[in-house]
Amino acid sequence: MASGGLTCVKYITFVCNLLFALSGLLILLVGAMVQLNYAHYSNFVSDHIWTAPIILMVVGAAVAFICFLGCCGALKENSCMILSFAILAVVIFLLEIGLGIAGYVKHSGLQQLMETQFNTTMKHYKERDDYRDAWTLLQTELDCCGTYGPNDWDGIFPNKTLSPSCCKLINLSEAQECTTMHAINEGCLNKLLSILDSKTLVLAGVVLAVAGIQLLTILFACCLYRSFRRSYDHV
Repeated sequence: MASGGLTCVKYITFVCNLLFALSGLLILLVGAMVQLNYAHYSNFVSDHIWTAPIILMVVGAAVAFICFLGCCGALKENSCMILSFAILAVVIFLLEIGLGIAGYVKHSGLQQLMETQFNTTMKHYKERDDYRDAWTLLQTELDCCGTYGPNDWDGIFPNKTLSPSCCKLINLSEAQECTTMHAINEGCLNKLLSILDSKTLVLAGVVLAVAGIQLLTILFACCLYRSFRRSYDHV
């Protein structure tokens, strides 16, 4: 029969596991939302940067699954399941720290990576349909034109004409096509970068909160494992 202290630790661990599972689902949800809402901008961001939401979804699903071991181990007082949970939770925790460090390092060079992608997609604008569609969507949704402004399209379009998505409204008495005179002056790179920066802060906040819950859960799981082992040794 478990002592009062052991019972208390057991149910605290169980509650922490539920919070751990919810945090995993939260990571999964945040990753899915970023992927669904901003995946169409992937042409303008390096592939290894854009895999971050997918990795978050995988980590979130793994966390939710691992918590099943913790909850069952706590309720059934199974030291083997608790130990397995603690080890897997530590692996996930270290993985999240590694992802956080990698994300911080990559973020410092994000603007340069994005500028390279912007230049590449612009250079092949007329050759690839997916690049044309991506630029049209980007410029329409963000109300912007070019990488840093309309002049970036020089050499792509003749006679100072631009992509129609660069102009919100064209006065037909002045021009039949979108030109630099009617174009939106603000570039797209800084606008998209600010959006990604804001989402990065949200992701960082979520991961930090989840890491705190995970660390607390791991500590309680280790205490519970020791208590189970001591209980079995006395039997």
